Amino acid sequence: MSNKIALGGGCHWCTEAVFQSLIGVSKVEQGFVASTGDNNTFSEAVIVHFNAEDISLKTLIEIHLYTHKSTSNHSMRTKYRSAVYTFSNTQKNEVDDIISAFQNEFENKLITKTFPFNNFKVSSEQIQNYYYNNPEKPFCETFINPKLKVLLNQFSNYANQNKLKHLKNEQHQTEYSK
Repeated sequence: MSNKIALGGGCHWCTEAVFQSLIGVSKVEQGFVASTGDNNTFSEAVIVHFNAEDISLKTLIEIHLYTHKSTSNHSMRTKYRSAVYTFSNTQKNEVDDIISAFQNEFENKLITKTFPFNNFKVSSEQIQNYYYNNPEKPFCETFINPKLKVLLNQFSNYANQNKLKHLKNEQHQTEYSK
């Protein structure tokens, strides 16, 4: 059964690559998500389509919290909103509970918010699948590879080892949010 959740945190190239690299994720749509009310402006994000039998919503949220600066309220938070966009009230309540439960794993307060999904604009085709089309670009090596190494180091049971085999020989561990 296919489910979906929208996630925003940092650059959507980074977020797209992280979730494309997971077992149980069938599709990642890269673009811009808007919510409602004060958060109705578009912010970089992805929509993740997943099979809950292979990877749970809880695991996806945990990976999201650990692969972007989920405790940092920096100046670019309008463009890079730290958020989970939900598709129902039931899903919103579940996500709120999940984020609350993970708070004790982080030294600083999680700033990741839960918002209702309202609208999506897909990225231009030329920048979709950015990492896997350009893994040797300096941006990918500098900003995306460390996040993918978090998958290998902390979430190896869910990481698609075949997609990440080019990183296995590198001995570097990065933690973003602690």
